[in-house]
Amino acid sequence: MLDARGVTLRFGGVIALADVSIVVAQGELVGLIGPNGAGKTTLLNAISGLHRLQSGSIEFDGRTITGLPPYKIAKLGIARTFQVVRPFATLTVRENVAVGAMFSGARTLGRAEALVRAVAALEQVGLSAKATYLPSHLTMSDRKRLELARALAMRPKLLLLDEVAAGLNQTEIVSMIEIVRSLNQTGQTIIMVEHVMKAILSLCQRIVVLQFGKKIAEGTPQAVVSDPNVINAYLGARFAKRHALAIG
Repeated sequence: MLDARGVTLRFGGVIALADVSIVVAQGELVGLIGPNGAGKTTLLNAISGLHRLQSGSIEFDGRTITGLPPYKIAKLGIARTFQVVRPFATLTVRENVAVGAMFSGARTLGRAEALVRAVAALEQVGLSAKATYLPSHLTMSDRKRLELARALAMRPKLLLLDEVAAGLNQTEIVSMIEIVRSLNQTGQTIIMVEHVMKAILSLCQRIVVLQFGKKIAEGTPQAVVSDPNVINAYLGARFAKRHALAIG
């Protein structure tokens, strides 16, 4: 479904991504991990069209999307969440989600149809009871769900998740894991950026690891946790030892 090859991106003299390649098949849930500043969110930005590449190419669903603006990429079927949740403050939860539905697909939806789709997306994330709330009345966990619902209302072929478990407590993390797992089990293709390793290890079939804008490892959770380069760059020996048996 997604084939990104040799993705390279610079900000001034700083190399944010250096010849990064990633292939994602339909129905996969792929994790993207690495230290802060490794280029994880930058890669999502490149895929979704927020950043233009200096070199490399990105194909999605058999079509080259390199250089396309974000709104065109979104209409082709790529939706994403953002690490910092910024809902429209004066719109209700349902209206916020409807905005996502309005700007998806080849056909622009009217308000009534978008609101119907928003209700379905809110049900997927367990936020239906708060559909009429303003975002200011939501907890952090609920705001994360709102962000996810807005992306789901676009009915994407590929869903890019940027730290949907960040800032949540353990109970909320478990709940978010179950939501993401349910989406994947129904066929949703997902790339997931996350520092919460509990989520990554329990959800992802494959993990890609970045450091300083370069891909340093890729494989199953067990292989990645055991990789000396990943242990040294990100996980640490104590974490790797504690989790190696748990995912074996």
